[in-house]
Amino acid sequence: MATPTKEIEGVYQDALTNYLVSMARMVEGAVNRSIEALLHSSSPRAAALAGEIFLNEPRINEMEVVIDDHAVRLLRGGLLGEMGIRFVVASVRINNDLERIADLAVNIAQRVVTLAQSEGAAAPPELPPMTAAVRAMVSKSLGALIFRNTDLAQEVLESDDAVDHYRDLVCERLLAEMTRDPGLVTSNVQFVLASRHLERIADHCTNIAEDVVYWVRGLDVRHGRNRDAMQAGAPVSGHPGVAAVDNPAENQNGPAAL
Repeated sequence: MATPTKEIEGVYQDALTNYLVSMARMVEGAVNRSIEALLHSSSPRAAALAGEIFLNEPRINEMEVVIDDHAVRLLRGGLLGEMGIRFVVASVRINNDLERIADLAVNIAQRVVTLAQSEGAAAPPELPPMTAAVRAMVSKSLGALIFRNTDLAQEVLESDDAVDHYRDLVCERLLAEMTRDPGLVTSNVQFVLASRHLERIADHCTNIAEDVVYWVRGLDVRHGRNRDAMQAGAPVSGHPGVAAVDNPAENQNGPAAL
């Protein structure tokens, strides 16, 4: 029978999970708005999307503080098992990455505001597939978090190089255009900066995927470590009250539910 103290720890653990998932959903919304605004920077809708991103940033920042506070309360209780401790450690790391992703969405929105003032600004053709790849990484990394799905995490880890490749293509095209036509410098510089923000979002998604693997399987796969062990299928630890899911077929609607 659970003691009152253990019940309180369970409440804090559930609260931490719920806050983290809520923050993840808000951050994904910010990223999606920033990408839509970037791809259609000349439309009136772009300014409205940028405004929504700016307005939501304080809420995301506040949630970061709340999540850290709950994590400290859980650790202070001293009743967590091995996986519970990994959960708290991973949550603190993921919390930081989510906040940084939100900041990068704000940075992209700032680029959109500048682009709206530039006549004839046109997104390079490599930008839409790059944003699609970033959207997929965000969706999969947050799906991995919500459903404790390390298969989705593995897909995220395998996608980072593709985003880097698109960033290089975007920058090469835009720099070449600026060399030929100095009149494009203002708008092209904004797209170059936006591509770098997108690449950094992908990096933070990779961090989240690595932390999900650490939480669920106890494997530290940062910097390419233990990737063979992960692919071979390390044992999955249990999580009180939560069913660990490793097979995307069991949660086909996972990422789409974000």
